[in-house]
Amino acid sequence: MGSVNELGEFLRARRAALDPPERASRRRVPGLRREELAQLAGISVDYYTRMEQGRASNASDSILDALAQALGLDGAERTHLYRLARPTRVAAPSEEVRPALRWLLDAIHGVPAMVLGRRLDVLAWNPLAAALVTDFREQRNMVRYMFTDPAAQELFVGWMDCARENVGYLRADYGVHPDDPALLALVEEISEVSPLFRTLWAEHPVRERGPMFKRMNHPQLGPLELAAEPLTSDAGQMLVTYVAAPGSPSEEALRLLASLAVT
Repeated sequence: MGSVNELGEFLRARRAALDPPERASRRRVPGLRREELAQLAGISVDYYTRMEQGRASNASDSILDALAQALGLDGAERTHLYRLARPTRVAAPSEEVRPALRWLLDAIHGVPAMVLGRRLDVLAWNPLAAALVTDFREQRNMVRYMFTDPAAQELFVGWMDCARENVGYLRADYGVHPDDPALLALVEEISEVSPLFRTLWAEHPVRERGPMFKRMNHPQLGPLELAAEPLTSDAGQMLVTYVAAPGSPSEEALRLLASLAVT
């Protein structure tokens, strides 16, 4: 599922997502034409066409900034554009959890917590995280879980948004490590069983990991409102905790979940 012209695919996907001029609202093909986007960005149609076709290199900061503005890219997408336009080899971080990070995970009680690596692989977790989400001994990747386990659709309120977020994280990782065979194998594997994943992957969503609010409908606890708080380590790994507002029903539910997890 990888591509030798990832930059071109990203540009085409973003161009197709833009609203065309009002006079062209009945076009059969969605989005802007190449010449319209080139005009917005203030660059020649020929140069932009060569970028989409993978025949242009060494684009200047001014050209990339102009394209980012014309395409309405956010911060994560702008970073992704630069990575695709100027690919560099980055050493893949270790998938072994650092000892200190594992010690921290083991010291956390009463709060679901897990360590995520690249590709949203679940590298380590505490019993409360497994009780909240799924048995990570059987499912060690959050993207695969999201698209292949029907329980995920029942657990996450607004599952479609969560699914798109996960694809966005995977796309961002792909921008840094486009030659990662494990990532390409994961994309191909999920694409074979999930048409929705194939569609979202082709849309090139990009998202950087950060704090987020999660609403869940747990099979034992019912509705939950939790904040997913990430702590990033130097090794490219992320400790994520799920916390509830003090005094809230969700905090009380997590206490109950802790007793069930111990049992």
